Amino acid sequence: MNQSDYKEKFGMGMFLVALGIVYGDIGTSPMYVMKSIVEGNGGIAQVDREFIVGSLSLIIWTITLLTTIKHVLIALRADNHGEGGIFALYSLIRHCGKWLILPTMIGGCTMLADGVLTPAVTVTTAVEGLRSIEAMDAFLGSGQAVVIVIALAIISLLFIIQRSGTSSIGKLFGPVMMVWFLFLGITGLWLSLGDLSILQALNPVYAIKILFSPDNKEGFLILGSVFLCTTGAEALYTDMGHVGRNNIFISWPFVKICLILNYMGQCTWIIQNQGNPVIQAIEDLNPFYMMLPEPLRPVAILLSALAAIIASQALISGSYTLVHEAASLDLMPHLNVQYPSDTKGQIYIPFVNNILWFFCALVVLYFQSGSRMENAYGLAITISMLMMTVMFCVYIGVVHKQRIAAVIFTVVFFALEGVFFVSSLGKFMAGGYVAIIISLAILFIMICWYRGTQIEQAQNIFLKMREHLQDIKDLQMDITIPLCSHNMVYLVKGNESEKIDRDILYSILDKDPKRAEAYWFVSVNTTDDPYQKNYEVETYGTDYIFRVNLYLGYKVKPSVNIYLRQVVHDLLATGELPKQDKRHSIYGPSDVGSFKFCMIRKMMPKEGDIGAADDLLLRAKYTIRLLGGSPLQWFGLETSNLIIEYVPLFLPQRQIQDRLERI
Repeated sequence: MNQSDYKEKFGMGMFLVALGIVYGDIGTSPMYVMKSIVEGNGGIAQVDREFIVGSLSLIIWTITLLTTIKHVLIALRADNHGEGGIFALYSLIRHCGKWLILPTMIGGCTMLADGVLTPAVTVTTAVEGLRSIEAMDAFLGSGQAVVIVIALAIISLLFIIQRSGTSSIGKLFGPVMMVWFLFLGITGLWLSLGDLSILQALNPVYAIKILFSPDNKEGFLILGSVFLCTTGAEALYTDMGHVGRNNIFISWPFVKICLILNYMGQCTWIIQNQGNPVIQAIEDLNPFYMMLPEPLRPVAILLSALAAIIASQALISGSYTLVHEAASLDLMPHLNVQYPSDTKGQIYIPFVNNILWFFCALVVLYFQSGSRMENAYGLAITISMLMMTVMFCVYIGVVHKQRIAAVIFTVVFFALEGVFFVSSLGKFMAGGYVAIIISLAILFIMICWYRGTQIEQAQNIFLKMREHLQDIKDLQMDITIPLCSHNMVYLVKGNESEKIDRDILYSILDKDPKRAEAYWFVSVNTTDDPYQKNYEVETYGTDYIFRVNLYLGYKVKPSVNIYLRQVVHDLLATGELPKQDKRHSIYGPSDVGSFKFCMIRKMMPKEGDIGAADDLLLRAKYTIRLLGGSPLQWFGLETSNLIIEYVPLFLPQRQIQDRLERI
């Protein structure tokens, strides 16, 4: 049974896996959505029944339209060999137009910004739930100092354990989330039974009416708080490759029912207590905790803390995957990728982990409270959803050639998400600018990397490989030059076998001539099939020059060293590669000799013919490349014999005016 068959097979085990992986973010939304809505309208003393029923109706229909219809019923059908997510979608549609790279980059950077904000807001809100217990409220004191310390400790611990893998504790995620959703549903149902008239909220008319009602002091800006109920909906599409489409189809109704029941319970409690002076006097009131009897609140706090950690873990792991896939598509620098466990697909990127931890901690320290963080939360995701809508439009209309369906889809969801985006902008000055700043910083990195790569490729000069076969043969036969290695390997770009970058030939023949028995020119080509592993070889009719094109899926680690050795043994078996006499080895004589890898890297000269904007982007790319570390680990060459040669990207264009004179 292959991986896709396993993921599509439904069972209780996969049901729990789906709960633990997919629904962490959207599953923690009841902790802060109604709190944000009520605070935005002046507190519990300022709201009435009509407002609460209308707000609940907005929540129910937002979840239904954006999560159920768009992401479950439509988006999950746009899979790339079982994989989902914005980069998987881009791989399906990138042949439809070069402009599609822009919504892809914007959507990707806002999703990464969400990876910073989610741990901060969910963990802090969960810790603040301690204030609903009188004894713990006294312990926390009047300020937020203790809350911040606890939140930072939990977040720091979460990022520290990433390096050792989370496969063991990950097995607990599913059962914990099952208990969490049952807790949400049962407590919500129990309170809702006290006032079944709350079911009026199922009628979308109440949702529309409240937007124009004078009871709604925020007007359309209330949608900025309502939208928080669907943050995490994009995870249903992004995590499809981990759990399978069918398991999301089957598990989502259970999750949706539990969420709506809990919102109904909170709204019932608010209606019943809106005139209670004791409740009105509570600062930073959170209906999620306060609706419960005090003996049950510690259970709610414990479960909410666990759910917050699971939601954060899902976003952190998702951020690693996003960066890894972006790097495979040449949208981000190649970083050191580690595999901390045997769980397929689980990766760990130290640089990304440290950056996420730093900014998560910074967000907590800056905002100080969950309610202030909620203002920053959601704006980035509205942008991400808008970009995905544009991309789905192309997928439906161009790839599937259903133009009418594409127009209907785009009009409905772009208008709906556009309204949410505009309403979320109302929170821009209250904290939303933080999400935008983080997103713009990530977008700048993507633009620098993408445009810098374009400039490099435009400046490359290619020569015909077959015209230089004899030059390489003459070098190989020249015994006056010491043998550099049995096998000289160059990493090249593209899959054009008949052409070779001039810089590579210059490195072999001119710049410290490198004599070898065999020359290998290896390229790693990222394919749309996420788990593809194929190769092709061009020998040019020789037994000493080999052009190897590796075709690897965007989720496959490009371990060049490992794959090249497989190719070498295949060619030895067919006789295309002569046996190499390696006599000295702790393992004894071998038919495969030594390997030396060479990586050509471009660098900016002081003078060059390039525009100011491109010059800035390119220099920024090279600075980012330095900060991001060596790409050796990305290509699996960290333990290999490697040399790196730097060549100028541009030949100087300005002539020297003042000549030197001999004295």
